[in-house]
Amino acid sequence: QVQLVESGGGLVQAGGSLRLSCAASGRTVSSYTMAWFRQAPGKERECVAAIMWSGLSTYYAGSVKGRFTISRDNAKNTVYLQMNNLQPEDTAVYYCAARVGRITLLNDYDYWGQGTRVTVSS
Repeated sequence: QVQLVESGGGLVQAGGSLRLSCAASGRTVSSYTMAWFRQAPGKERECVAAIMWSGLSTYYAGSVKGRFTISRDNAKNTVYLQMNNLQPEDTAVYYCAARVGRITLLNDYDYWGQGTRVTVSS
């Protein structure tokens, strides 16, 4: 079993930055694909960024490309999401997820965190 714990969410003004962290425990996730999803009120959960185990392959949703950066530190069993130039439409609960296999945009991940809330004020 893998436990994922997100941190770093909060309230920020538009144009500001936050860095989310996802700490994994229970087993090393160095061979797992890791992803960040978000779910805004009244909307479906969507994948905003993902990174394969090697870090050489990444995915970004069009709405965050150029503003968000996903990275991982396998030695620390941690994945990060640097979010710059945040906008009110980025307001959501952000979830970390892990799976064995390739990047997928679907909810087909084996492990999920509890989520961290990000609120961006205009």
